[in-house]
Amino acid sequence: MDPATPPTTDLSSSGQAQAEATTPRADASGFAAETLAELRKVVWPSRQQLFSESVVVILMVAASAASIAALDRFFGWAASQVFR
Repeated sequence: MDPATPPTTDLSSSGQAQAEATTPRADASGFAAETLAELRKVVWPSRQQLFSESVVVILMVAASAASIAALDRFFGWAASQVFR
């Protein structure tokens, strides 16, 4: 099969008609049950891993903000020199 073309699916065999016949309340409870099932599969980070990765993110945001501020000041200074 060509990887560029997506596979076709038969919606009638996947329960599409049954899903349309359910009530909104049943859909909401099914959604909640599926969401909880997916959350049980999540591998949650340890406290140490969460702390160290949070520190890295905060440092990278601070470094990015400082570099943008430095560039802004430089280009502001350069513009004031050019347009006196």
